[in-house]
Amino acid sequence: MPYTPSGFFCDRLIRERERRDGEGSVNKPLRFNNQDFNTLRQESLQRKSLFEDDSFPATVESLGFKELGHKSNKVKNIVWKRPKEICENPQFIVGGASRTDICQGDLGDCWLLAAIACLTLNEKLLYRVVPQEQSFSEGYAGIFHFQFWRYGDWVDVIIDDRIPTFNNQLVFTKSAERNEFWSALLEKAYAKLHGSYEALKGGNTTEAMEDFTGGVTEFYEMKEAPKELYKIMKKALERGSLMGCSIDSLVPARFETRTVTGLVKGHAYSVTAVEEHKDSKVRLVRLRNPWGQVEWNGPWSDNSKEWATLSKAEKEKLQHQSAEDGEFWMSFEDFKKNYTKIEICNLTPDALEDDKIHKWTVSVNEGRWVRGCSAGGCRNYPDTFWTNPQYRLRLLEEDDDPEDMEAGCTFVVALMQKNRRKERKMGANLFTIGFAIYEMHGNKQHMQKDFFLFNSSKVRCKSYINLREVTQRFRLSPGEYVIVPSTYEPHQEGEFILRVFSEKKNTSDEEDQQFRTIFQEIAGDSVSLFPADKDLNTEGFSLESCRSMIALMDMNGTGRLNLQEFRHLWNKIKQWQGIFKHYNADQSGSINSYEMRNAVNDAGFRLNNQLYDIITMRYANENMNIDFDSFISCLVRLEAMFRAFQAFDKDGDGTIRLSVLEVRAAETLQV
Repeated sequence: MPYTPSGFFCDRLIRERERRDGEGSVNKPLRFNNQDFNTLRQESLQRKSLFEDDSFPATVESLGFKELGHKSNKVKNIVWKRPKEICENPQFIVGGASRTDICQGDLGDCWLLAAIACLTLNEKLLYRVVPQEQSFSEGYAGIFHFQFWRYGDWVDVIIDDRIPTFNNQLVFTKSAERNEFWSALLEKAYAKLHGSYEALKGGNTTEAMEDFTGGVTEFYEMKEAPKELYKIMKKALERGSLMGCSIDSLVPARFETRTVTGLVKGHAYSVTAVEEHKDSKVRLVRLRNPWGQVEWNGPWSDNSKEWATLSKAEKEKLQHQSAEDGEFWMSFEDFKKNYTKIEICNLTPDALEDDKIHKWTVSVNEGRWVRGCSAGGCRNYPDTFWTNPQYRLRLLEEDDDPEDMEAGCTFVVALMQKNRRKERKMGANLFTIGFAIYEMHGNKQHMQKDFFLFNSSKVRCKSYINLREVTQRFRLSPGEYVIVPSTYEPHQEGEFILRVFSEKKNTSDEEDQQFRTIFQEIAGDSVSLFPADKDLNTEGFSLESCRSMIALMDMNGTGRLNLQEFRHLWNKIKQWQGIFKHYNADQSGSINSYEMRNAVNDAGFRLNNQLYDIITMRYANENMNIDFDSFISCLVRLEAMFRAFQAFDKDGDGTIRLSVLEVRAAETLQV
């Protein structure tokens, strides 16, 4: 029968960023492609030559791979030029960054440009992504840099200032001011991050917004909005979240149409405040039209009669102004009636350094789905669903101020698939992804098939969908839960990042710190043996066993285990240790060959009699007993052999044919 591994690559794994002195944090971003801005800039100045970026050259490869590839007529007349070759007196930013600095060119990345336009509304966030003190005058060396959040880390992306042009005009993003270039250079840096300009074609505004902030976005359709939407919005603004809303239009968004109430369909607005008038208990929402004009003219608009009922002090508190500046108030009820959707980009704790803003507590979990191992598909595939990665969530404290909400713990789960845009040139498309959350009690092991057969999910994402990220807000009672992220179909390989945003801290942070301490104690310059265990009558693993373990778990080929790989191994050994102890009831430190058959079966391996005989001959002593070290060595070898088989079983039918070279490769994978 087909082999389904029992928890390999499957247990909870908090991403280890290996940050010394905060590497990857907002204050010390990682160097993309290992390029250091100050070093490269200084080298160019000393050489008295302008920087040329070999990692993103001024060639067709940087433009694209299909529509902008070698065979495309679109690229034949494109010339890469520096701003000083395009115009006189080029400037990085002219008179402050604004939405008029962003004009779309010949690339379908309006989603990115919309996000950049939103970014200009928050100066502090903008200059987090676009570092200041860059110019074409003092210290100019043809090199610029920008910073993005990328799957849990902040990265610093360096570019040269050669930009694609046609007839001396920018091909892609440009500014309304012909001598302003910050938006064009930002677009180039984002293209480099994803491999090419063409990789940016088509997307969702929130994808870029998250890459600019490290936040997580929630979507709400007004017709399906939760009853506590007002309180969700208020808390979001208290945390410094970015919020936008829009009114659906039947015509394309570029044909923005103004209604009789002054609102514009197919147009993005920013939500800048939510307040409740104490006397009347009217809930108010303040919005901003990025145009800087064209405002709502209904109740609570700038010159409406409702403001006459308020005192001067109340007006000042609400910062009420009668000016055509694009910003206006309206009642929350009118807001729900007129707008069709709202997007909330919640910031992570390190997005901004501002202790006054109350942000989410966030845990970042990284994993992957591996074919034949941990790519089990959705709940529709019960035979493999349980093999998916599983992440423990322990909710301890209820929210501070539930008021009209139900009591419980609020949290948002965000499942994001990695690198699919960058791998598009190799034919990669977005998987259809989703997740389910189950309640569990005290079980520290990977939940097995029977658990999911007899227990329904407590909550789950609304639907599986082929977006980069699937997010949803939940409220559950304090307790222990397990989150199971998956692709819809089984056997689809890919990497993902799972983030959990909660209003209260959970115990996962403490558990991770304890685990990291163990890792640091064991880690060293040479192979370290695992501690002795008196119950198993063992002094630790042999050097040969440790080498086999490292060969099995060393996925990046370094010959060492990082924290991720060590956690996989640790969880695997804990699971196997529990099986061994079950059959080592007399605490003799060994099990007999008959018990070994059951133990191997419990570990998830289905073998025939011939293989059981081989195992006995190889690992049993003269008394036909197998000690713990031999038991672990056997399972490590079986794991590697089954993994090798799965790698060659492309169609999943349980049979393979190997060439001589493939046999040698398989022997190598057998440890």
